[in-house]
Amino acid sequence: MNGTANIALKQYLPTIPPVIKSKITLPSHLPLPLSLPLLPTLSSNSLHYESGSLGAVPNKNFALDGEDRAQDAMNYLINILSSRVYDVAIESPLQHASKLSQRLGNHLWLKREDLQSVFSFKLRGAYNMMSQLSIEQLKKGLICSSAGNHAQGVALSAKKLGCEVLVVMPTNTLEIKRKTVERLGAKIVLVGETFDEAQTYAMQRAKDEGRTFVPAFDHPDIIAGQGTVGMEILRQIKNPLHAIFVPVGGGGLIAGIASYVKRVKPEVKVIGVEPFDANGMALSLHHGRRIMLDKVGGFADGVAIKTIGEETFRICRELVDGVVLVSRDAICASIKDMFEEKRSILEPSGALAMAGAEAYCKYYGLKNENVVAITSGANMNFDRLRLVTQLANVGRQQEAILATYLPEKKGSLKQFCKLVGPLNMTKFRYRYNARKQEAVVLYGAAFHKVSEVEELLHKMKSYLFKTTNLTDNDLVKDHLQHLMGGYTSVENEIICRFSFPERPGVLMEFLDAFCPRWNISLFHYQGQGEAAASALIGLQVGSSERDDFKKSADSLGYHYAFETNNKALELLLS
Repeated sequence: MNGTANIALKQYLPTIPPVIKSKITLPSHLPLPLSLPLLPTLSSNSLHYESGSLGAVPNKNFALDGEDRAQDAMNYLINILSSRVYDVAIESPLQHASKLSQRLGNHLWLKREDLQSVFSFKLRGAYNMMSQLSIEQLKKGLICSSAGNHAQGVALSAKKLGCEVLVVMPTNTLEIKRKTVERLGAKIVLVGETFDEAQTYAMQRAKDEGRTFVPAFDHPDIIAGQGTVGMEILRQIKNPLHAIFVPVGGGGLIAGIASYVKRVKPEVKVIGVEPFDANGMALSLHHGRRIMLDKVGGFADGVAIKTIGEETFRICRELVDGVVLVSRDAICASIKDMFEEKRSILEPSGALAMAGAEAYCKYYGLKNENVVAITSGANMNFDRLRLVTQLANVGRQQEAILATYLPEKKGSLKQFCKLVGPLNMTKFRYRYNARKQEAVVLYGAAFHKVSEVEELLHKMKSYLFKTTNLTDNDLVKDHLQHLMGGYTSVENEIICRFSFPERPGVLMEFLDAFCPRWNISLFHYQGQGEAAASALIGLQVGSSERDDFKKSADSLGYHYAFETNNKALELLLS
């Protein structure tokens, strides 16, 4: 923490892990936290449909009567048309992606919100709201919570309006975003490890100090400011438009775009795009009410929101056409696509809509249509590019990760190499297992058509070389490819994958929670940029101690999952 404010975590954030609480000395006079909304808590895994298919289509038989609905629509149209966003924002260009369009057989247009001065669309909504505050409100100061992009928009807007602002950010916010906010003159407080924790603190502090809270998405003026993106798209595109693909976090951008587009050209589809592991909007639309995710994936940190907004949900339930879900690999592929198309590097959430548009076009066999994808942000941390480059070709379906088992006899490896000879090998790891009298080869194979992988699998089968396709197994890509072939028998071993927040002292916090009660038998740490790191950990936990272990893991507060029964463990580590 940077010491710019007094961080009262124990009072404001009751969910903070005990391991962290015990290391913070706090005054006792600070108020209790605001109550959290009573929403059903669901896992992202509870809703899963094929990538590219339009799911979570809302049931629109509800809510406002005709007169109220018309008035609501008129209010948003007027507010969008009269928005003052252009005091700080540019009308971002709508650019044709020629290479991607040729590959997809459709005309893909990119709405370049990554070209804004803060490299994100967020300044639109922030300034539209802040510019309407009274002089008295501005003098008392503002406060917001953000993982980065909204914070930059608020900081720039505060600088333009000449007022003081306090920005509350999660402790694992990317350094590039923190530094940018500081350069814009805002004061920063680091609280919690999620957006929701930071927001709880910021809202309470706003109440205590009389500051105006500037929400990231759930406010009519914020939504109207973001709606200018939709207004510009309809003004810029000259041909009939099939769909606009919008990245979804809290829902402010898609609610604003839908509020304009569906009133002006209702035939144009407005489609949300979310990661499989951060699908709060899809789940909310699916169940017809807002939900809270129990855990949210952090790779696309700009949309890593556990609970969408109340107003944004109301609008989306009425106006959007559904949500497309995409994988981490697909997002990485779209980051690479953008670099090859425009020589620009998007952040993961900034490439989300591109991934969704491509998946949708392929799934429905769409041809010769105009579709728009919003490239919403480019605040990429350089360290994360390592992971992106590892996964981009897998996400583009141009690389497969395979494991083949060879009988330990003369000539088997040579025969294997002949079979894979036509394909370019991107990685190759070989290890003999004396206990099983066979060797395992873990390799990456580049290909041009999916049928080439099927042909290779058929060839391997004909030579009795058992082969498993591990392309979709994240555990293999993140960890096991670096560990394969080391056999050891460990009594009572359980294997878990933990997401470690990137900050000093995390390893000791983990060890304090589990050691010396349980012996660590495996530890493999894989950095994934500044936001988080993945750690594969084995511990010796007796069957009678499993419940105690789970309680300790839950209280630690890190996201984790049991991997003991993952088939890839047996394939590659035994």
